[in-house]
Amino acid sequence: MDMNAVKGLVAEKPVVIFSRSQCSMSYTVKTLISSFGANPTVYELDEIPNGHQIETLLLQLGCEPCVPVVFIGQKLIGGARELMSLQVRNELMPLLMSARAIWV
Repeated sequence: MDMNAVKGLVAEKPVVIFSRSQCSMSYTVKTLISSFGANPTVYELDEIPNGHQIETLLLQLGCEPCVPVVFIGQKLIGGARELMSLQVRNELMPLLMSARAIWV
């Protein structure tokens, strides 16, 4: 598995979250994005067969910790810290709108 696999999972989806089912920060990120009315594609890395390989690839992209990882409009946003920073600066909603994840 290589980076093209991650790109394939993210392609043509407005919002993608790589998560772990029992991770509280992943839950927070999913809740925040859903609160805008977006319907993110969520990959629970602890529940899919190649989850460990995807986790390794996300680490190679510089994602520390490796979950949650958010892509909006096929662009790597980062983890919970980066997403919360966008929210505090009132930049998350416009980003979701430009990715056509929500309509207002």
